[in-house]
Parts: sequence; C-alpha cells; structure tokens
Amino acid sequence: MQKEDHHLTDEVAIRGLRPFGTSIFTEMSVLANKHGAVNLSQGFPDFDGPGSIREKAAEALVRGPNQYVLSYGIPVFREAVARKMKRFYGLNVDPDTEITVTSGATEALAATLLGIVETGDEVLLLEPSYDAYAPVAVMAGAKIRYVSLTPPDFSLPREKLAEAFNRNTKAIVINNPQNPCCKTYNREELSFIGELCKKYDAYAIGDEVYEHLVYDGRKHLSLLQVPELENRCFVVSSTAKTFSMTGWKIGYVIAAPNLTNAVRMSHQFITFCGQGPLQEAMAFAIDFPDSYYHDLLADYTKKRDRLFDALMQLGLSVFPTAGTYYLLVDIRSWGYDDDVSFCRMLTEKGGVAAIPCSCFWNNRSRGKELVRFCFCKKDETLEEAINRLSAFFGRR
Repeated sequence: MQKEDHHLTDEVAIRGLRPFGTSIFTEMSVLANKHGAVNLSQGFPDFDGPGSIREKAAEALVRGPNQYVLSYGIPVFREAVARKMKRFYGLNVDPDTEITVTSGATEALAATLLGIVETGDEVLLLEPSYDAYAPVAVMAGAKIRYVSLTPPDFSLPREKLAEAFNRNTKAIVINNPQNPCCKTYNREELSFIGELCKKYDAYAIGDEVYEHLVYDGRKHLSLLQVPELENRCFVVSSTAKTFSMTGWKIGYVIAAPNLTNAVRMSHQFITFCGQGPLQEAMAFAIDFPDSYYHDLLADYTKKRDRLFDALMQLGLSVFPTAGTYYLLVDIRSWGYDDDVSFCRMLTEKGGVAAIPCSCFWNNRSRGKELVRFCFCKKDETLEEAINRLSAFFGRR
C-alpha cells in the first residue's frame, strides 16, 4: 500500500506540476528557522496589523454565526471593497455582481484562470513573475508563454510582447506593482497591453495586492482604469499586505458581471466560501481613514530607505523600489553569481535569509545574479539584519 501511494503521488497527483517543485519561499523560511536567521525572505510582516481589526474579528467570532456564508462573500465586505474602489480610483463597482471574495489572492487567481481557460489556451506571464502564476495556469490546462522584463529598468518589451500574443492567447497576468522587480506599470504600458488584448480577444488579469504600497509620489493605476481593458480584465487583490494580516487569506476578484460569473462558477468548487467573521473585520479595516493609508506608506518608505542605504553602504548594487515591500539587489558586486548558493550561504553563515530570484524566471539560468530582501519587518528586525550583514561581510 505504501508503494502504491508513493507511485500515485509521483505519477498522478503532481502530474504537470513536477517541474515547479517545492516553493522557494517555503524552503528559505524552513532554512531560516533551522539556523536562527533573520528572515528577510518570505513576504510577511513579523508584526500584526492594527489591534482594532483583531478585536472586530473576535467580536464577530464570539457573536456568531460561524457557519457557511454566501459563496461570493458577505455583503458588508463586498460593499466595503466597492467603496474603496470609488474612494481611491473613482470607479463604480457593483458589490453584488462584480466582486467575488476568495481565500486569498492566489485562490482569486486560480478561480479566475479555472473559470476562463480551456485546455490548449495560452497564458502569457511577464517574468520575473511570482512563482504561483505558472503552476496555477498549468492546473487550469493552459500552455505558458513567457515574456522577460530586463534589468535595470524592467520596462515592457513591446515588440516581444506583441510577438507572444496569438490567436490561442486567452489571458496575460500582470502583477502591478510587480514582485520581485518592484516596478509599477505606467498608463502607456497598460494601454499597449489593452490594445493587444482587444486585437486577440484576450483577457488581462491584474494582481494588485501591493496597490497601497507605491512610493515617491506615484499613484497606483488599476487595470479597471484602463479604457482599452473595459470588460476584458480581472483585478485580483487582497487585504493581506495593506493590513499586515497575511494569515487571514481574504482576497477578492473584481470584474464585469459576465466575467464575474465565470469566476464564481469555479470558486464555488474550490473553497466555496471564506471566513465570515474575518471578512466582517476586514470590511471595518478597509474603511479606515486616509491617515491609516498615509501612515502605512510613510512607515514602509522609512523601512525601504533604511535597508536600501545599508545595502548600498555594504557595496551592493540595489535597484530602486517603486512599489511592493521588497528590495532587489545584484550580488555580483559582492563577487557572487549564483543566487541560490548565495542565499543558502547567507542564511547558514551570515544569519540573514533572502530569496534567490532565479525562481521567478522559467529559465533558472536567468536572474542568478539577483536576490530579494523583504523590508516589511519591525525596525529592530531590520537593524539586526543590517548588523549581521555588516559583521559577515566585514564592512559597513
């Protein structure tokens, strides 16, 4: 029986996913815990969000009910998301027909792709891309086409992107702001993508989980604000990054009613519904005053600048961060050219964990000179990481 179960796991259960292996985020976090390293790898804070949100959740849990809720989300949460879209982007979104609540942004992406992709369709990914995109698209039956953004500016390669679109293209996934290269897409880039989607009758899926972490006076541009993408885009987001509650897994998809129907059809057979009390608490959080969002951005700006300056002083080449809560660095200035071995060495011997960025490319020979540090940490955590890096490399 054990042999048969092992055979089943190897040959059936992970068919199609074998090339992806175990997530690098899991691997590096396990390694960090093993060696007592400061974990600047996986993108979660080492602090919880506002206590008032947790108090609201506790009230809802005690008050009840704690049963299944409406599959596509409780009304108060969907209404809060609709108010947010009007408040920040001037968009009128119908909470009843255009918003679907999911168990995090990854499920939102999965429900979207499973709802629209048929076997043989192609999905375009702009790499470096978050490592969940390709496996989810493969599970939906898609063939993946990759278009690479090139450092140092990671601007959209329009000619290559136009060549990648074809009659089999069903969708393109756009992470804006983009993890790990920390860029934000401008209106011209998104309009160009929109024109290609119109030409080939394709959809754009925007992963906008870092929408409130856009720096230096920039303003986030949602796909829903791009005229060329009207009625052919899905916007995926979540409350995790904005409210520092990554473990709650409250995500959502916004799309036109006919597109929302496709998302809801698949969503009901994935998780069916999310956590009602946590949705209620996050509805309260979304309506926080402007001062919350301002203070969040100001705090992360200080953290970004502190770590940026420290890494530069240590002799690293650091890319500017326009959005997200990461810093991308080139390790060749430290004499290394293999990101995976560097990150393992740094975790085991230097006591600081980072993410090797080759995992964000389909061809792992690309990005081997790049690693990603996360700065969504307490100030004292960042200072400890900086001190360890300084001691390990022998200079400030």
